[in-house]
Amino acid sequence: MNAMPPAPEPLKVPVPDSHTHLDMQDGDVATAVAAAAAVGVDTLIQVGTDVASSRWSAEVAAEHNRVWATVALHPNEAPRLDDLEAALAAIEELAALPVVRGIGETGLDYYRTGESGWAIQEESFRRHIDIAKRLRKTLVIHDRDAHDDVLRILLSEGPPDRVVFHCFSGDDQMAKACTDRGFVISFAGNITFRNNQHLRDALAAAPADRVLVETDAPFLAPLPYRGRPCAPYLIPLTLRAMAQVKGMEETELGAAIAATALQMFGPF
Repeated sequence: MNAMPPAPEPLKVPVPDSHTHLDMQDGDVATAVAAAAAVGVDTLIQVGTDVASSRWSAEVAAEHNRVWATVALHPNEAPRLDDLEAALAAIEELAALPVVRGIGETGLDYYRTGESGWAIQEESFRRHIDIAKRLRKTLVIHDRDAHDDVLRILLSEGPPDRVVFHCFSGDDQMAKACTDRGFVISFAGNITFRNNQHLRDALAAAPADRVLVETDAPFLAPLPYRGRPCAPYLIPLTLRAMAQVKGMEETELGAAIAATALQMFGPF
């Protein structure tokens, strides 16, 4: 396995990692939290993808005051379930916990799930939107190769007050369609990849107060460490790349992101 990258220079303004999967990373949670804090990443949003990981996320958030949780059935998980209703009921029960700040990641993924699974994904997505609205939680959306349908479903159901498109994958027009509606778009380390100019164009088109930064760790380590394991402590590399795209000082963008994260994930 590739070694973990070295720690970057710490941020001057603390920011959160708005989307990470500690359950998929090597090492213990306390070490990951400490490594992130040492470089100015002061809060981690631990994201559930099924009932088991959502339960684990809530438990970890209860144990670590620098961790908040979100809970959901990932769109690729929904078609695999024998009992969608029971799984959704478990997610809603977890979602009521105070340490759970969002419903996600939910949405649509047309890349890994074939067309036969799209109807179940849509049903699951609609049900997650309903949970987020009734419990007044932030909706965290996974959107892969499904931009038009994600927006169609979200708008037909009526979005919750707070919506985050995690690991944003659209272009500048999609960014405008989201941010004009008050949604927040979050960028991961793949914004640094040379072939992802469309992501940099999307960020350039987005208002600074409508963006977040994330790792989606252990995936998508930013350059120059593409292909190596990712972790929350690498947030400074992505944030600095984002600041260059926006033509902003690191501290200015960091402060804007921190304020938006507070609006999205609390405390409320």
